[in-house]
Amino acid sequence: MKNIGFLSFGHWTDHPQSGTRSASDALLQAIDLAVAAEELGADGAYFRVHHFAQQYASPFPLLAAIGARTSRIEIGTGVIDMRYENPLYMAEDAGSADLISNRRLQLGISRGSPEQVIDGWRHFGFEPREGESDADMGRRHAERLLEVLSGEGFAEPSPKPMFPNPPGLLRIEPHSSTLRERIWWGSGSNATAVWAAKLGMNLQSSTLKDDESGKPFHVQQAEQIALYRQAWKDAGHAREPRVSVSRSIFALTDERDWQYFGRDRYSSDQVGNIDAKTRAVFGKSYAGEPDELAKKLAEDEAIAAADTLLLTVPNQLGVDYNAHVIESVLKHVAPQLGWR
Repeated sequence: MKNIGFLSFGHWTDHPQSGTRSASDALLQAIDLAVAAEELGADGAYFRVHHFAQQYASPFPLLAAIGARTSRIEIGTGVIDMRYENPLYMAEDAGSADLISNRRLQLGISRGSPEQVIDGWRHFGFEPREGESDADMGRRHAERLLEVLSGEGFAEPSPKPMFPNPPGLLRIEPHSSTLRERIWWGSGSNATAVWAAKLGMNLQSSTLKDDESGKPFHVQQAEQIALYRQAWKDAGHAREPRVSVSRSIFALTDERDWQYFGRDRYSSDQVGNIDAKTRAVFGKSYAGEPDELAKKLAEDEAIAAADTLLLTVPNQLGVDYNAHVIESVLKHVAPQLGWR
């Protein structure tokens, strides 16, 4: 059995062929797709966060709105760039969204990815400390968020408060007591996967990873997951961790599917440099008739190793078509693989 959800980047383009022409379209359609996915039996609705781009940015209003419209489906991010985040303010927003959704928030965070602008986090008021890289700063913000979510008081109360205080140091409110266990780290390397395990975060691994061995993408990702699980075990955490991978998967069941994604039957891994220092491997897309697709997916070692699969969806093709994409996998592919 696997948890199967969708992951949307929330693109919008003011173009006649786009079904998502504005930011308003992207946000409202995201809510509708989450509702539809829950009705179809999907397990999660996840959203990417990119700043300075025509995509989702501030996730918590969207997550809270989805939480209020649904009752069962997990809602989450994949991922929030922690270089841009004030950990305390983020803890307040996350606590509110989690309580509105009755503790269904699955919060994916990370150092971030290549950006639309140069050092965009500087515009948000953040600077690395002396001797610290922007990646170090993102991880430091993440560690502070984890501390705050623990619920331990840390702020000295005023001797003349506006409202009566409970005894002792004060914590961030509203506080969700279980949210700390539902924080995920989006890892692009083996080393950061091990670091996330030591801190007790769940693991999100996407369709992009540092090329650390030259092996096929899914093999490298499976090795990353194995290293993460071993580090988790070595750290002695009491609970079992969760691991998600994301994939572009399209079951070709009608003429529209073939028109949009038929050529992805021949997709393959790609290797390239995401910056001057980092060589990365990009995982292939999967497409085919359901029987053919199930055979391909059965060979993916990382999917087999993960408990959660996130289907990346082409959100600009509209809510109805994306619901069809999700339903086709749930109905025609997942049962063949024992995921349902």
